[in-house]
Amino acid sequence: MELIDISAQPSLASKQANQAEPDISQLSGSMAEYYRLKQGLVMSSLVIAGLLFGPLWWSYSLKVALSYLLGALSGIVYLRLLAKNVEQLGTENPQVGKNQLGVFIGLIIVATQWHQLSVLPIFLGFLTYKVGIIVYVVWTTILPPSTPQG
Repeated sequence: MELIDISAQPSLASKQANQAEPDISQLSGSMAEYYRLKQGLVMSSLVIAGLLFGPLWWSYSLKVALSYLLGALSGIVYLRLLAKNVEQLGTENPQVGKNQLGVFIGLIIVATQWHQLSVLPIFLGFLTYKVGIIVYVVWTTILPPSTPQG
């Protein structure tokens, strides 16, 4: 019977840690700026989706609000996939992939086939990431982030 040394093999947790985003404080230069931009865009999109969910529920119905929220979350997934492809552009990938478009196509197909969902709120929710980009750009233009003096 052969014994296998499991300490020599990389664990699943270490493989996942390698795929996770690096700590921004350890990066310098343009990559740190890129990760801050990516994080800011995702956070502004999440905040906008959260702020709009309640008024939509109150004004229309829970069905419309949940449809909007599903679209907004799918838009954020789309944004993260797009950012991941842009991040890999110079190293592993010679071109930007088109897999993120499948998120939108799949979302619309599910919305049209599942009668509990409304297509228009899902579509408008998906576009929330674009509003998040605009809000982030305006916010950072009016209140630029403070840069450490060194």
